[in-house]
Amino acid sequence: MEVYLLWHTHVDHMLDGGEDVKLIGVYSSIAEANSAIERKGSCEGFRDHKVGFEISTYSLDKDTWSEGFVTQ
Repeated sequence: MEVYLLWHTHVDHMLDGGEDVKLIGVYSSIAEANSAIERKGSCEGFRDHKVGFEISTYSLDKDTWSEGFVTQ
């Protein structure tokens, strides 16, 4: 089974790293994620940064990080 993550990113040079990234929600279908974009697109802040929405797909019950990690 797959779920759909809705993210919003916009550039803000006043922030450390220069980006403001928000996870808006996790949805059961692409249609639900697109509906959320429509809802949020009229809200303060989002309406001025509509190009910042992105939907990503994740599979449930699977590892998405398959190896170890190194901290440098």
